[in-house]
Amino acid sequence: MESKHIEEMGFGSESVAKIIRERRSIKEFRQDASVSTELILKLLNDAVWAPNHGLREPWRFILFQEDGRKTLADAIIKETFSKEEQEKKAEHFSTYIMNIPAHLLVVMKADPRPKQWEEDLCATSALIQNFQLLAWEKQLGVIWKTNNYNWDPRFHKAVGIEPGEKVVATLHIGYFDKVPKPRPRTPAEEKTKIILTY
Repeated sequence: MESKHIEEMGFGSESVAKIIRERRSIKEFRQDASVSTELILKLLNDAVWAPNHGLREPWRFILFQEDGRKTLADAIIKETFSKEEQEKKAEHFSTYIMNIPAHLLVVMKADPRPKQWEEDLCATSALIQNFQLLAWEKQLGVIWKTNNYNWDPRFHKAVGIEPGEKVVATLHIGYFDKVPKPRPRTPAEEKTKIILTY
C-alpha cells in the first residue's frame, strides 16, 4: 500500500491543539443522558492506537453501566469501607456512583520487569489521555480518578481483576452542562533546558 501524502493525513490542522487546551476534567454529570456502550467502545478503539513498546497492548477494560454501576458501588463500599465509613458514607457514595452514567476501569498487566512495567504504564496512560481527548471531541466529559481501592485485593476480586494486574484508572464518564474554567499552565520555556553546543 502506498504511503499517504502529508496533505491527505491532515497534518497542519490545529484541531488537536485546540482540543488539548480546551479539555477539562468533569466532576458533575447530567443524569438524564446515558452514554451508549457503542460510543465508549468506538472511543476505545481509537484510543488503543497509543504508542506502546513492542505492541504489547498491556491494557484491558471493565465497563460499568446501568445496573452494573451497583456492582462497582458495592465492591467499593462492602470490600474497602470500614464499618464506620459504611454507616456514615455508604448511601451518599452509592448515589454518587449511580448518578454517573458510566465508569471505566483501565487495567494493565503488571510486568515484573521494571523496564517493561514502566513502559506499559506510560503506554496505558497515553491511551487514557487519548480516550479523554476523543471523548471531549464528542462533547463527552471524563474525569480520571486514582483511588485507594486501586491497590485493594478485596476490590480486585470483587470486580474480576486478576492477580498480576494493576488498576491504572477509574474513568467517570458522562455528558455535562458546565465547563470548568481553565487553570493556567506553566510555560514550557520555564521548564526547558536547551543545550546547543558541546
